Amino acid sequence: MAGQSRIVAVLGPTNTGKTHYALERMLAHRTGVIGLPLRLLAREVYDRLVRLRGPSVVALVTGEERIVPERAAYWVCTVEAMPVGLDPDFLAVDEIQLCADPERGHVFTDRLLNARGRHETMFLGSDTMRGAIAGLVPGVRFLGRERFSQLSYVGPKKISRMPARSAIVGFSVEGVYAIAEAIRRLRGGAAVVMGALSPRTRNAQVELYQNGDVDFMVATDAIGMGLNLDIDHVAFAGLNKFDGRRLRPLAPNELAQIAGRAGRHMRPGSFGTTGEAPPLGPEVIDAIENHRFTPIRKLEWRNSRLDFGSADRLIASLEQTTDNPWLTRAREADDLVALRTLAALPQVRARLDGPQAVRLLWDVCRIPDFRGISPAEHAGLLERIYGFLHDGGQVPDDWLARQIRRIDRTDGDIDTLSKRLAYIRTWTYVAQRRGWVDDESHWRGETRAVEDRLSDALHERLTQRFVDRRTSVLLRRLKQKESLVAEVNDKGEVSVEGQFAGRLEGFRFIQDPSARGEEARTLRQASEKALRPEFHLRADRFYNAPDTEIDFTEQGGLMWGEHAVGKLVAGPEPLKPRVEAFVDEEAGPDVAQKVERRLQHFVDRKIATLFEPLIAMSRDEGLTGLARGFAFRLIEGFGIVPRERVAGEVRELDQEARASLRRHGVRFGQYTIFLPALLKPAPTRLRLLLWALGKGLDEFPSSPPPGLVTIPVPAGADEEQLLMSGYRPAGARAIRIDMLERLADMLRGQDSRAGFEATPDMLSITGLTLEQFAGLMEGLGYRAERGERPKARPARAQDALAQADGAPGAGGADVTPEGTSAPQADGSEPEEATLAGTAPERPDAPITAETAEDAPNDGMAGDATPAEGEPPVTEVFYTFTWARRKRSAGRRDGRGRAEGGGRPKGAKPGRGPSKGQKGTGKERAAKPASWHARPPKKEKGIDPDNPFAAALMALKSGD
Repeated sequence: MAGQSRIVAVLGPTNTGKTHYALERMLAHRTGVIGLPLRLLAREVYDRLVRLRGPSVVALVTGEERIVPERAAYWVCTVEAMPVGLDPDFLAVDEIQLCADPERGHVFTDRLLNARGRHETMFLGSDTMRGAIAGLVPGVRFLGRERFSQLSYVGPKKISRMPARSAIVGFSVEGVYAIAEAIRRLRGGAAVVMGALSPRTRNAQVELYQNGDVDFMVATDAIGMGLNLDIDHVAFAGLNKFDGRRLRPLAPNELAQIAGRAGRHMRPGSFGTTGEAPPLGPEVIDAIENHRFTPIRKLEWRNSRLDFGSADRLIASLEQTTDNPWLTRAREADDLVALRTLAALPQVRARLDGPQAVRLLWDVCRIPDFRGISPAEHAGLLERIYGFLHDGGQVPDDWLARQIRRIDRTDGDIDTLSKRLAYIRTWTYVAQRRGWVDDESHWRGETRAVEDRLSDALHERLTQRFVDRRTSVLLRRLKQKESLVAEVNDKGEVSVEGQFAGRLEGFRFIQDPSARGEEARTLRQASEKALRPEFHLRADRFYNAPDTEIDFTEQGGLMWGEHAVGKLVAGPEPLKPRVEAFVDEEAGPDVAQKVERRLQHFVDRKIATLFEPLIAMSRDEGLTGLARGFAFRLIEGFGIVPRERVAGEVRELDQEARASLRRHGVRFGQYTIFLPALLKPAPTRLRLLLWALGKGLDEFPSSPPPGLVTIPVPAGADEEQLLMSGYRPAGARAIRIDMLERLADMLRGQDSRAGFEATPDMLSITGLTLEQFAGLMEGLGYRAERGERPKARPARAQDALAQADGAPGAGGADVTPEGTSAPQADGSEPEEATLAGTAPERPDAPITAETAEDAPNDGMAGDATPAEGEPPVTEVFYTFTWARRKRSAGRRDGRGRAEGGGRPKGAKPGRGPSKGQKGTGKERAAKPASWHARPPKKEKGIDPDNPFAAALMALKSGD
């Protein structure tokens, strides 16, 4: 179908409506793609199409930005980022004359030769491309376009006499800044537009100019590529440009491309020179005014059919020459330089183990050198990224976060912010590549947010430096009237006489820090007049806002949207904190009281919702005596109490008291008494906050990420903090208390005297490796003895099937039915483990360090004897027994306390402690039970914690 595409070349000078025509043609088709030369222009065209067709069908794809809705039909791209394989109905490439550009020309040439739409293909650009297109594209039709308005040369002009609505063009950053400084001093200020600016900064600067806030623009040649601006006159401050390799004079057609920005639609425009630029020669003037330029004879070309067999073959394919008379091999581009450098490194060579690795290396080398520090510095960064992608498949989140964090600062001057913007473009590019980061949408949002913050800061610095707008407006208004007009917009921005004065953040006014002296005092006085009624309106809106608009932070802050409006402070009871509102004095006491009441309502409802079981238990008049006292212990502990702290109280609770507490969701675990409903992420986050408030901490702890069964225990960790997080320390790791009880249920059925090995279920619920599990068990008071033994070969397939069907296998172990679990310590049904993955077919089979690896099935029966000529294969296993060592012999943590491995006080030698431990009351009082305990040995007596056993005892007593 692509071969039947109608190919049209629309050629002509600037201001002929070529791009507008192409967009009309694209929208006439069902799907379309347009490639544009600049990211700035792509963003402008994208915004235009979104206004016409809506954001749900328009996509934007550049090297640093990717917005692709599910129903995308029209794609706006930079030429380098045009997607391959879409097969659109319509395809267009703008500024096709860039095929002759020494730096980027080979990309445009490739699109000219290979990019096609299913039904229509369109190339837009200068008439200098007519011969080249006719020679390279068979069957092409040409459409000529005439300029709408006249363009004329008016000679050199001084900046002081430059007409309004003028653009002064420079070709270096230093030159642009110097011109803008001069215009600020002489003419009041200028907007600054450069290709290195982000679209957000560029749009903000253009808005200054388009709105008439300033009458002048200082720009680089970036304005020459299709940006539609309201310009009457273009003045060249220089006629030479550094093209990345050398300083060269601009050709007449390049000057015409820039000068053609003057004149909008039917309004005529003019061009000339200023500053140190010499007057233009007659030949150049005639060429620009009459649009007559030397035809382009050679297009930059680079082979696009690459060989990824090896790095050398890839380089050779990139260096391939052509005998086409219209094409010339492009000069060595930055990506090829980077490829040569990296391919020569031994550590990179070692990773090039196949075509896929070579292709990945090429993709990494195509990351543009946005930073521009040095080729060696850029190659070093690319080598690091390639190592991450090759070895781990993705760039690590923590490493990427550190790179972004260094850049995410809005302090500094214009140059500093410009450099940070260049740096963030690298990570924006990386985040746009599919599969290079773990959470693409997250990192795209992160890099975009950083770029937006830097862009806003850069726009602010540019305006402060090159526009003296506010001071002049304020002084002019003060001379004309007695009072100033101030207002607050819907974003909370406070303006005085249309000039930014500060921002209303919540119920506090943050004045513009750049205002000083008399200007600052004037702004403050005028702002307060506008803020008084605004404070009352905001207070009413806040009071009636739903709870979903309010939230609390882990540090106790209270937020209304993105603004802090108060904070939590300790109250008279653990579940009754107070609030402190952030309200300016100018707002008055009525506003402050209303905000405080609304915040208190929010906090009270949040606690009532997240701690509903505790609140219900505190209000249950049916709880009396010991049960009521125990309920208050749970409330004081926010729903979590270590069992060793209340061992005596638990023993004194009768079955009726326990049953009344269980009705409120209380679980009597072997290690912890807790309410499982309060272990969810939201209650945990609030529990930590309330606990920290009660402790009077300066910095509040953060809750662990949700879903983790175990977490590392940092040196010097506070056990109380871990408990409030829902975890119990056991050696070097802490385990979630509900999963610890599940593990305790499994351990209860093991023979801890003779020793036992870990089962798949034990490892599954903890999510640990065998070695980590051994450390956890030592932390719980068990001895973990490491051993090695010959590894058995896989059984024959028929033996495996027989075992799966219940036939006796090696060892004669019983197979636990799938989906069953041991009962909990309190007799309740076991909770489901929130872990991904499935348990092995033999849940009771021991686990060794090697069983995670798939062994080849050679059809041999399970046999530890290696075949002739094969080395013996061993496996590591652990045998767990209850530790009979004294506590002092165990490992100790950073505070000198035993982490496990010792026999608890009061426990008999050779036996683990139990809830039903024998001994006199005095002995039990002198030797409290330790939580470092294995499950009790099964006894013939009735477990007082088991409601089913209690019911059986009642039946027996009835007999």
